Order: sequence, then C-alpha cells, then structure tokens
Amino acid sequence: MEEKKATKILLVDDDLDIQEFMTYNLKKENFKVYNAYNGKEAIAIAKEKIPDLIILDIMMPGMSGIEVCHKLREEKRLEQVLICFLTARGEDYTQIEGFDAGADDYITKPISPKVFIKKVDALLRRADKVVVSEELESFESDELKVNYVTRQVHVRGKEVVLAKKEFALLSLLLSKPGKVFTRDEIYISVWGNDIIVGDRTMDVHIRKLREKIGDEYITTFKGIGYKISL
Repeated sequence: MEEKKATKILLVDDDLDIQEFMTYNLKKENFKVYNAYNGKEAIAIAKEKIPDLIILDIMMPGMSGIEVCHKLREEKRLEQVLICFLTARGEDYTQIEGFDAGADDYITKPISPKVFIKKVDALLRRADKVVVSEELESFESDELKVNYVTRQVHVRGKEVVLAKKEFALLSLLLSKPGKVFTRDEIYISVWGNDIIVGDRTMDVHIRKLREKIGDEYITTFKGIGYKISL
C-alpha cells in the first residue's frame, strides 16, 4: 500500500458527481488525488504537482479534453505522465482523436467502482514496463539510438519525444529486430491482459511511432502484426 500512497492522480471533469465518485474510490485505495474542473485549472495543477496519472474528461466547456491533452504533451516535464481519457462516447473516431492527442488509454462512462480501480491499477502497473533484455541499457544503429535508462530516443542525431506506450512499443520491436511480433504479443507486452483497449489502439500508436522515427523502419503484416528493420 505504500506505493499507492505516493501515487498522484489528477482528476479533470466538470461534473461534480463524477468527481466525487472517482475521488472517493481512489482515496479508498490510498491514492493522492487532485481535482480540476476545467482545462485551464488542469494544466496549472499538472505543472505544479506533476501527477503520475491524469484522468481527463473529453467533453468539457471552454477547453475540451483533447485540447488539454495537446497542451499537456507540449510540456517537457509532463511528457512521461500517463493520460487516460474519460468519455461517455465510445466511437472509434473519439478514441483515435484521443490517441492522436497523446493519450495512453481511455475509460468509457459509466463504469463500476471495481472496474474503475482495476483499470487505474493496470495502467499504473504497466506504466514503467519496458520490454527489453535486462542486460541492455541502450540500442544503437547508424540512424537510431535508444537509451532504455533515460528513455531518450535520437533519430539521425535529433531527439524525439515518445509517450510511454510509444516507447514501450518501440522497445518491444527493438528487442528482436526483424521478428514479426503478432498483434496478440504486442497487446500482452505493451498493454497487458488486464487492460481492454479498442481494436484501433495499436494501429494509432504504430502510426504515431512512424511519424516520429520514420515510416521506413516499421513494416506492417496485415492481419498478423509488425516488425522493425534497421
């Protein structure tokens, strides 16, 4: 329980009932909880407190959750903070828009307290998982350099910033260059058995990774999975 006491979660939602529900259940599990009721307040608290996880409602007046997520991801100190969207909508386009903004996952309302806490636990448990050999501290090729300790990535000498799931995905592919990792292998290694994600989640993260490191490195095997070639 000591680890949970040190874990900071920022809840961002303009709905007081949702805030009360989430705060009560998180505090029962000994998480440190901060509350924000609009985008501007969320950004200010996030910069000050540097939470481990931000649970962010998409539909808010003034500044939407998508806009907030974009602004949070522009902050160097917040680039490794987990962001999970909270939304009443389950359409594919909403999920894709969220992942494009830099989110790590999403929770669809309504949700039971047990499932909510299980989702939060699973997100935090997987947050620092890097799928590489324990002997390796770095990976280096002519154009790509990855430091698994500092989580720094350089492509052709230029540093690129990856979100947690993007880094875990790259690390998995680099653990065996040339190997075709099946979609099931990737889901289990990067997201875990206890996290339920949409069918498009992996595709969006692969696309974002390609945008950052280059299209030429990752090959798609339709209906099977992906491999990296260097």
